[in-house]
Amino acid sequence: MYAIIETGSKQYRVAAGETIEVERLTAEAGQPFTFDRVLLVNNDGKISVGAPTVAQASIVADVVEHIRGPKKIAFKMKRRKGYHRTVGHRQELTVVKIKEIKIS
Repeated sequence: MYAIIETGSKQYRVAAGETIEVERLTAEAGQPFTFDRVLLVNNDGKISVGAPTVAQASIVADVVEHIRGPKKIAFKMKRRKGYHRTVGHRQELTVVKIKEIKIS
């Protein structure tokens, strides 16, 4: 059984017991979090597709920790002008462990 959820304007394929990294959530580490935007649920071959979300479906997960992603470097340069700038970015992430997929 798996589901596709949307959080942080991104989509993730999740199953019970998996650990994923999503964009920073407001929940504290160690607290449960419920994902309500479930786009698709596959229950042993029986597929439920939402329009836009599946009704009465939710994903329960535990927040493991808050981390920062790897540093991304953006280097800007205009040749022969003496212009160059280095800009770095680290994305704020939350590690969650999926407990169960609820379908009512």
